Amino acid sequence: MSTRRAFIGTLAGGLLAPLAAQSQSAGKVYRIGWLSPASAANGLPNLDALRAGLRERGYVEGRNITIEARWADGEGERLSKLATELVALRVDVICTAGSPASLAAKQATTTVPIVFANVAFPDESGLVASFAHPGGNITGVAFIGPEYGKRLELLKEANPKMTRVALIYNPENRGSVLALQETRRWAKDLRLTLEPHELAGPGGFERVFAAISRARPDALMTTADPFIASFAGRIVEFAAKNRMLSMYPGREFVTAGGLMFYGASIPEMYRRAAVYVDRILKGAKPRDLPVEQPIKFDMVINLTAAKALGLTIPQSLLQRADEVIQ
Repeated sequence: MSTRRAFIGTLAGGLLAPLAAQSQSAGKVYRIGWLSPASAANGLPNLDALRAGLRERGYVEGRNITIEARWADGEGERLSKLATELVALRVDVICTAGSPASLAAKQATTTVPIVFANVAFPDESGLVASFAHPGGNITGVAFIGPEYGKRLELLKEANPKMTRVALIYNPENRGSVLALQETRRWAKDLRLTLEPHELAGPGGFERVFAAISRARPDALMTTADPFIASFAGRIVEFAAKNRMLSMYPGREFVTAGGLMFYGASIPEMYRRAAVYVDRILKGAKPRDLPVEQPIKFDMVINLTAAKALGLTIPQSLLQRADEVIQ
């Protein structure tokens, strides 16, 4: 991680700081592609965050940009076809949500610029050559791996008696699999038993929920997979019904009633992706734009959820929380 962190400082120093919107070519309307493994109903907040970032830089739909959105509706096998559709439309940039969509776009074109967000381990999954020098036609905003371990540490601090943690991950997402491996390493160091459960499509929920219910672990986590996150409400409801501690990779889980969130803001990743789109439309090459990683992490605790579990959150945790939901 030392190499990655070295470049965080460079980025924080202003390499990718938001630029004032410069005048666009007279009459030019850019076409932005959007590719997501989720459905429009569940994945729209991420696209809206990208839209907000683009507006901040002077790009307004119907005036100087159009957005061609493609949604896989939880069917990962559709991503390749949808990526090919976007390339055929001759979009100026393709924005992708998560690793599977990013890999599908990369396989579909070597010339159309690709900007990803909500991606874990892009160097290890083959998306980029390195964080500093992505290479090819792709770059974007990624997670930092150790935050998965920090989530386990915080869960154990909330309940020191905890010994077993269920983790829901997407086997079709290379980044999600790598996140599982990272979490497993941390679990071993913390003397916790990690119990992974594969969730690859909407039809797998009942099977996964039934398996977790039978196993009765102490706590539940998920990887930061866009498809999994699109069902935040359903997962939170299951954890509450089964009275499990829960730690999530996105604020939307806690807003829906989940116990705890720790990590970077996922919507902010998509807002930051707009910085890359802006740079690329102004002539920059993706290969010359280092992959950005978050430098600020938040912790949110839902005391209403804790009360329902009969759990008293230690003051040491409450004092470090960025937000406490009463």
